[in-house]
Amino acid sequence: MTTKQRAILRGMANTMDTILYIGKEGITDHVCQQAWDALEARELIKVRVQKSAPLDARTACGILCERVHAEPVQVIGSKFVIYRKARKDSKIDIEAL
Repeated sequence: MTTKQRAILRGMANTMDTILYIGKEGITDHVCQQAWDALEARELIKVRVQKSAPLDARTACGILCERVHAEPVQVIGSKFVIYRKARKDSKIDIEAL
């Protein structure tokens, strides 16, 4: 992913609401399944790491991206944004950005 593509995705994520939360259990199989399903439906999701979580946002982003085969877009404070192209019916054409 190029810097320009990442900047455009950051702009798209600006207006998005957080749809996934990582809590005191950390990154469980259930969290990964929710992230996988959300990425299939939306391709771009915003995640928040709660204060009680055992991980910081940067670490959680790296682990979650690895487990759901996504790419990190942005990490700010306790929130991060990840992107993965949907297997079917892709809405965001990353190559056209």
